[in-house]
Amino acid sequence: MFKSVIQRLTLPSEVASDKQQLGWQIRTVRKSGQTIKGILFYLTILSLSFVFMYPLLYMVSKSLMRPQDIADATIRWIPKEFSLINYSIAMQEINFWRGLLNSTIISFGSAVLQVLSCSLVGYGFARYRFPGQAFWMALVVFTFLVPPQTIVVPLFTFFLDLGWVNTHLPFIVPSALGHGLKGALFVLIFVQFYRRLPSVFEEAARIDGAGAFRTYWTIMFPLAKPAMLVVFLFSVVWHWNDLFQPNMYLLVPEYFNLAQNMALFNGNANLEFQQATQNISASSAIGLAPTLQNQIMAAAVLTLLPVLILYMFTQRYFVESVERSGIAGE
Repeated sequence: MFKSVIQRLTLPSEVASDKQQLGWQIRTVRKSGQTIKGILFYLTILSLSFVFMYPLLYMVSKSLMRPQDIADATIRWIPKEFSLINYSIAMQEINFWRGLLNSTIISFGSAVLQVLSCSLVGYGFARYRFPGQAFWMALVVFTFLVPPQTIVVPLFTFFLDLGWVNTHLPFIVPSALGHGLKGALFVLIFVQFYRRLPSVFEEAARIDGAGAFRTYWTIMFPLAKPAMLVVFLFSVVWHWNDLFQPNMYLLVPEYFNLAQNMALFNGNANLEFQQATQNISASSAIGLAPTLQNQIMAAAVLTLLPVLILYMFTQRYFVESVERSGIAGE
């Protein structure tokens, strides 16, 4: 009898301890699962990041190598001695400062004008109804789908008759008119963004007596900052890296951008080889040969550097703008 009473008294405490132990085990399993998921997630991100970062790391590594480091099979990533002579030679060969000025005029000038013009066109398509709207929107999409290579001959003839060849006008003027490189895509981005804005802003402006253009310029346009940043960065990068259209309209080296100068880069391997081997013995120089690989990589880094610096300062706002502009899909 006493044993049964004791068992009844001790049973609840044992059950409680078992529940606590079981709860602790469940929490441990959950934490372990979350930890494993986190490790797998970061391993996947690091692996994908390395795939995209590998070319850039390779360029930077090779651009800092001397000819003897390039010829040394034991050196893969880190040279025995870092050298900046490749950048000095590359800057001279690609006419860096002149090319940088031309690239800046074409890229940033076109980007600013495309933000202003494409925003206005996109606002008209998104917020107003007018005769033939579907037809004109179809034409906008059509200009985006047509490859520029198919119309380059009539465009070149047209710009040649206007006297715009060997000037920046073939890039600036179309951008100011809501077109230019990828202009149709930028119009569609603004159309998508303006359609998501509530109509109460325009109604309030009409009550206050504002007209259509004033409503757009003072109220709707400032609200489109996320879309403006996306369009601006896309336009800058695409104009900066474009080589097809500049080769068609810019035929004088004075107007070449960095991409064109990079494409025509021939380097000076003999100069670098002489400077690199002047302080080593003749026996150490045996087997070495002039190489352009490190100079080409230095020129590529110089060409990409302005865009990378721009993205470093704007990547946070760019990611936020992509999410808010609606181009990522919903």
